[in-house]
Amino acid sequence: MTTGESQQSYEDGVTAGLSRRRLMKWSGTAGVIAFAATVTSACSPGGTSDPQSDSNGVILPAGFTSRIIARAGETVSGTGLEFRAFPDGAATFADAEVPGGWYLAVNHEIPGVGGVSSIRFAPDGTIVDAHSICADTGLNCAGGATPWGTWLTCEEFDWGHVWECDPTGARPAERRRAMGAFCHEAAAVASDDRVYLTEDRKDGGFYRFTPVAPGDLSSGLLEIATGDSSKGDVTWVEVPNPDPTLGETLCRHQVPSTMSFDGGEGIATNGDLVWFSTKGDDRIWEYDIATERVVMRYQAGNPSVLKGVDNLWFDRRTGALFVAEDGGDMEIVMLSSDNEARAVVRLPGQDISEMTGPCFSPDGTRLYFSSQRGPVGELGLPLGITYEVTGPFDELFAAGGPVAL
Repeated sequence: MTTGESQQSYEDGVTAGLSRRRLMKWSGTAGVIAFAATVTSACSPGGTSDPQSDSNGVILPAGFTSRIIARAGETVSGTGLEFRAFPDGAATFADAEVPGGWYLAVNHEIPGVGGVSSIRFAPDGTIVDAHSICADTGLNCAGGATPWGTWLTCEEFDWGHVWECDPTGARPAERRRAMGAFCHEAAAVASDDRVYLTEDRKDGGFYRFTPVAPGDLSSGLLEIATGDSSKGDVTWVEVPNPDPTLGETLCRHQVPSTMSFDGGEGIATNGDLVWFSTKGDDRIWEYDIATERVVMRYQAGNPSVLKGVDNLWFDRRTGALFVAEDGGDMEIVMLSSDNEARAVVRLPGQDISEMTGPCFSPDGTRLYFSSQRGPVGELGLPLGITYEVTGPFDELFAAGGPVAL
């Protein structure tokens, strides 16, 4: 919290934006421990419930290996940081001080104490440091990396905000009020220098933020898409009160004819195209900045291998979207430019969890992701695990066809 703000009013806002179900689901470490005995049967503590899985419980294509980067409640190896629970959205950033090194920023979707962790890697992949780069925020779900090297972490509750974080921790996280107070899910900076944002609600909006100056998110214009998603044409309308407080009209209800999307999730961009996922109808949408039209790009669910769309990561080497599954077979699925879906990673035996935060290291050789409620410790408490996968990705992507998992 910034100086002079009320912690109690902030916590009230978090709570008011949560359903009873979500409060039960994200009740913090103490709550997880309380009900852990009832769910450990769904998670194998050793992560080896499937004979195809490796020693970390991961099923991978031939020639690939996995490494556990962090477990919730445990100290990140080689550092002094105790990793928080429920890892979610993530991104990597090149280390400007060490050529070939990088940072991995990871959200934590916990009410009131969520925040963001940053793990620093040497060029050979050794973990050399880890620290918190954002604290005292709530339900930090997804977010997005900016072209200028910061991480936008999004609070997923009504009246939640976007916080801009420095992966190195040299500058404190800053709340970006101008980007709106709503149930933020993810954010992505597009070719027009605007930030496009999703909202995780049944009638969630699709937003864009135009900064007064490119790269400066402290002020600007927040708009919401209006129209009929089945027809595709989008008209952008200014949100009259972008930073409503408790008791004031929510952003998505302020503008008539708001284009509603059923549970906005991950978002990614390339050129004039913006893609975002919606979990309620299991779809991936495509918005064209040039034509101002939105169309459904992909319908997940049977018979596709992709089920339960969530976080997105666009890979510029392949032109593919990497999609994390919330449910389904607990897979990371690669969706090619021609909409061929191929699973590249699977986590068996973690049915109560969800895949989160897929992203590659800056050199494209390492894939990171988390199991948000992966089993930790001898009891297999569902607190979360962050993984790394290495292997011949270039060969895998060039081969085409389905991946044998």
